[in-house]
Amino acid sequence: MFNDVRATVAADFEAVDQFILSQLHSRVSLVENIGEYIVSAGGKRLRPIMVLLAARACGQSNKDVIRLAAVIEFIHTATLLHDDVVDMSSMRRGRPTANEEWNSPSSVLVGDFIYSRAFQILVNLGNMDIMRIVADTTNLIAEGEVRQLLNRNRADTSEAEYMQVIQEKTAILFQAATECGAILAGANGEQRKALREAGLHIGMAFQLIDDALDYSGCSETMGKNIGDDLAEGKPTLPLIHAMQQAGTSEAQLIRTSIEQGNSQDLEPIIAIVRKTGSLEYTHQCARREAEAARQAIAGLPRSSYRSALDRIARLAVDRTT
Repeated sequence: MFNDVRATVAADFEAVDQFILSQLHSRVSLVENIGEYIVSAGGKRLRPIMVLLAARACGQSNKDVIRLAAVIEFIHTATLLHDDVVDMSSMRRGRPTANEEWNSPSSVLVGDFIYSRAFQILVNLGNMDIMRIVADTTNLIAEGEVRQLLNRNRADTSEAEYMQVIQEKTAILFQAATECGAILAGANGEQRKALREAGLHIGMAFQLIDDALDYSGCSETMGKNIGDDLAEGKPTLPLIHAMQQAGTSEAQLIRTSIEQGNSQDLEPIIAIVRKTGSLEYTHQCARREAEAARQAIAGLPRSSYRSALDRIARLAVDRTT
């Protein structure tokens, strides 16, 4: 369980949580209200945990690592606020999204505040290497989100196009988390490269499973609506593979649902996805990414922190939420 991984850096994790709450202060009450609302919703806090584990795996953790972990979480939080508006989502982490609870303009603007607060903290760290990585990362995340938007309702989206989207919009932040954690710990070049690669592959595995769960999970355990991807016209890997493997009429049903952006045929489409082995194929791709992550960190010094990173790679595939 992710709780076991979190326990490995429990004291650091608590410090990150406290620092995050302290940095949500604003002279505008709405900013604080929405910021605290989405932060208090919890979630796995996986990205900041990976910052902490990467630094510890390289033999060091300090106040700067705590601040960096908060930066990574703030960037992730800001993207969630913006994504929920773009996707018109109504539920996340088992409760209404910020745009549902308040409104879309407020959600977008508070997302901007959280982004800018992340860079204020980053400036105070005073590390130009890390600032460059985080700046490049946020730029790539934005490009990935735009690519995903352009692919919406495009039933002819290829597997390669899909993989590029999830690398840019999701995996790249995992990569920044582990690489920057290594940098702050004074890691050598080989350790930094290993953790950068591990972060990227874990992020890919995580998103692949996330997309599979939209056709195999349940709303109660996931904390979000099942079938949202289909309703939003997102051609994710389970659908892309299913269209390639299904018969003509079944493939057309999926194609039409993507093009129209509706989930009224969700149940028969789930049946097609299962019958064509598309869930297993997606899991297979995720397992390949997770194994690449485990191989990348195999050369790091043995420690409970390296073991926890290895466990994250396995949990990214085995999770059900």
